[in-house]
Amino acid sequence: MASHSVFNLVQRTSQACTALAFNLHRKSEFLVALADYSIKCFDTVTKELVSWMRGHESSVFSISVHASGRYAITTSSDTAQLWDLDTFQRKRKLNILQSVGIQKVFFLPLSNTILSCFKDNSIFAWECDTLVCKYQLPAPPESSSILYKVFAVTRDGQILAAGGKSNHLHLWCLEAKQLFRIIQMPTKVRAIRHLEFLPDSFDAGSNQVLGVLCQDGIMRFVNIQTCKLLFEIGSLDEGISSSAISPHGRYIASIMENGSLNIYSVQTLIKEINKPPPPLVKVIEDVPKRKVNSGDLKMKITSGRVQRPAKSRENKIQARILKQDLTGNFENKENEFSDGLNKKRLQILLKGYGEYPTKYRMFIWRSLLQLPENHTAFSNLVDKGIHVAFLNLQKKYPIKSRKLLRVLQRTLSALAHWSAIFSDTPYLPLLAFPFVKLFQNNQLICFEVVATLIINWCQHWFEYFPNPPINILSMIENVLAFHDKELLQHFINHDITSQLYAWPLLETVFSEVLTREEWLKLFDNVFSNRPSFLLMTVVAYNICSRAPLLNCNLKDDFEYFFHHRNNLDVSAVIREVYRLMDTTPADIHPDSMLDVFVALTKGQYPVFNQYPKFIVDYQTQERERIRNDELDYLRERQAVEDMQAEVDQQRGEDEAWYQKQELLRKAEETRREMLLQEEEMIQQRQKLDAVKRELKVKEVHLQDAARRRLLQLQQDQREMELRRLGDEIERKVHMRDREIAATAKDLETRHLELESQKRLYEKNLTRNQEAIAKEMREDADAHKRKVDLEEHMFHRPKGTDQTQNQKTQKLVEENLAEAEQACLNTDWRIQALHKQRCDDLHQNECYQDVAKLLRKNRKKEMEVLNAVMEGEAKKWEEAEEQDFDLKSEKKAAALSDASRRWFLENEIHAQRPYHKVPRCQDERVASSCLPRTSQLKDVSEIESLTQISLNQRKTRWDTMQWDVMERVRNLRQRLATQARNRCQTPHLLAT
Repeated sequence: MASHSVFNLVQRTSQACTALAFNLHRKSEFLVALADYSIKCFDTVTKELVSWMRGHESSVFSISVHASGRYAITTSSDTAQLWDLDTFQRKRKLNILQSVGIQKVFFLPLSNTILSCFKDNSIFAWECDTLVCKYQLPAPPESSSILYKVFAVTRDGQILAAGGKSNHLHLWCLEAKQLFRIIQMPTKVRAIRHLEFLPDSFDAGSNQVLGVLCQDGIMRFVNIQTCKLLFEIGSLDEGISSSAISPHGRYIASIMENGSLNIYSVQTLIKEINKPPPPLVKVIEDVPKRKVNSGDLKMKITSGRVQRPAKSRENKIQARILKQDLTGNFENKENEFSDGLNKKRLQILLKGYGEYPTKYRMFIWRSLLQLPENHTAFSNLVDKGIHVAFLNLQKKYPIKSRKLLRVLQRTLSALAHWSAIFSDTPYLPLLAFPFVKLFQNNQLICFEVVATLIINWCQHWFEYFPNPPINILSMIENVLAFHDKELLQHFINHDITSQLYAWPLLETVFSEVLTREEWLKLFDNVFSNRPSFLLMTVVAYNICSRAPLLNCNLKDDFEYFFHHRNNLDVSAVIREVYRLMDTTPADIHPDSMLDVFVALTKGQYPVFNQYPKFIVDYQTQERERIRNDELDYLRERQAVEDMQAEVDQQRGEDEAWYQKQELLRKAEETRREMLLQEEEMIQQRQKLDAVKRELKVKEVHLQDAARRRLLQLQQDQREMELRRLGDEIERKVHMRDREIAATAKDLETRHLELESQKRLYEKNLTRNQEAIAKEMREDADAHKRKVDLEEHMFHRPKGTDQTQNQKTQKLVEENLAEAEQACLNTDWRIQALHKQRCDDLHQNECYQDVAKLLRKNRKKEMEVLNAVMEGEAKKWEEAEEQDFDLKSEKKAAALSDASRRWFLENEIHAQRPYHKVPRCQDERVASSCLPRTSQLKDVSEIESLTQISLNQRKTRWDTMQWDVMERVRNLRQRLATQARNRCQTPHLLAT
């Protein structure tokens, strides 16, 4: 089935995601629970964050959305919270005891019921709107009691499936509120990791097919009514980590343990079923839909045969690929495997490509090694637990991954339980680690691969235990001596034995000197050939590395070389191995001393005793003896410690008793001393009473004398206080007189300052008047010159022109007189203002008598200030009126000048027809043209003089206006300052 998938990155959360939920009210939104205990809502269209919800204090592992998509329940280990997805606000919160814990809280499909499942197997149903408890399911029967971990509900909300760490499935009828069926999965199923019903469009929500994901990574789909296996997905090699089914039941999405995402078509999986398989599961009890007592649930296991899981898709692909090979006839039938593969053809494929395809490598290895997959035997070995020899494995081999460490411990423990020698083999973790890392998700295959490797490729390794296999190393040395004597001689010269250049490679199976890809490529060839291939690989590795080895002279360099990765082509090493396999003589060839490949037996693993049993038994006995001695020593030490504790306790009790007796004795002595002291105190009390009476008499006399002395002292203090008050009054009167005198002097000084300012202003006014008079004279002179020019220009024209000029001159003189009158009026106003200011200053001098007219002075000053401000406003009004008059005068003068220029021009043009003459032919006619030119010059001079006069008047008026405004502003500021000072002075005088 070909398909095309499109993936879009919505958001980078920068942390792990713990739960997802879709099908919200807004279909483009979905919820994400993050590792920081928060829940975020994203939009797949805008790819933006919609909301951020907080409230949990632990990781959220489940999100359930209501059928309407408007509500959601988020569940953590300690609380469950109900959220409104329209406002993203929390509506309710479910808190429980920490000792109980929440397993899961979710909505029932197509209803308003919330189902809460706790870790103590209690299940409650709640109403979504009111959160009122509707009912509680009874406890499951003790005969099949399991701790529920996973749950699933049909689409109609009638059946609840629950499972846990067991191969039993419980089916509850939520309508009848009782357990109606218990289904037992195969024995190989030890735990159930996930449950989900497969939706069907034609079952009206009463789903009949239940998907069960087990601990082995296989998801089995079972009909809950007929208890038949329909199909399964996943395999032991490619296990499923988690799975989800589409809402319409068409597709199944599974996340595999290797990190890939597989999408399965349910329709295709159903079509691949050729015939109905025999029952996979067993019905333990089929309870009628009635009220059932706990005694009625009896284990009734019906007969049924457990079928092996169907072949994975990978195996089916392999079968299709190798189908042509199986149809051929081969002479050697021993090379054919039970699953259809042929060893000869695999070797040809290997020599052609150098390695097997990565996708089918594990399948080919399992076929080459003929692994029996003894689940029961391996389970028995694993059930024995961690071997004592590997309890502290992490201290010797610190592995970062906890999962990898646990798998390594279990594999080594299974090997140790299989054969006792492996508990004392120091290099077994190094030998098994690369296979454990490769098969960490399938421990059975890992164990059988390592066991097959030990039986076949590690032959005779344990004959000299606990020493390295001298016989195997001698074989390697003989082959190296035959093919490269120079290199062997170099080793001998530097005291390098086969335990240094061969044994490190064998005990780590080349995992230290090769990368993962190189190691897999090498073992593709190792598992495809005879057991001697591994020994030849050691020789080939040394021969291919002869150049750097011949340059090594120190033992440390050799040790480093054979324990670290080197720049070596593994393909060249493999080619050299094949050459050595073909060219090595038979007398020294390892094949002559090694047995052929023997696979593990089915059902039970073979007995492995190819080692000196007496040495292992002796070491085991010695180790047991040492352990017993240690236990005896620990028991004796514990007994000694207990006895020492009892002795210390007894000693402490004795010391406490002695201390108590000593305290009692001291207390008795103290009481006796107290009695003697009391008798002495009675006598002293009598003497003390007599002394007290005498002291009282003396005290009375002293009190009388003290009273008299106190009265005298009080009288003296009162007299001193009266004298101090009199001095204070006199000092304040003197200070007040000095302040009054100082204030009067200040006022006189201010008066003098005002007088000087007044004279200065008068002087400036006189100077300004002179400047104005000078300007007026200059204007008059300019006007006279203009009049003379006009008279000169109009002297020759007609009499009517003279009359008109006289009228014009008269009008100009009248205008000039009016302008001069306006200037005089302005000067008079300015003088009046100065006079008024002088009057104000003179009036201010009348208020110098501060002591007599203190309050009246302040009132009058305020009145004067108001009057000055009113005068100032009037002056501003007068100045504006003058400014308006001056502008009117300027307009009238401008009109006068314009009319005069117009008149002169008309007159000049009017005279031109009467002075027409022919072209000047002599000097008399030429001279007659001069008057007209002079007339034009006179007119231009008159216009320029008129413009100059107007400009001068305007400049003079602006200057005068600015002087007036500046003087008024200064006067205003000065009067305001004086008023403030006078307002402050009365307060000082009053004080």
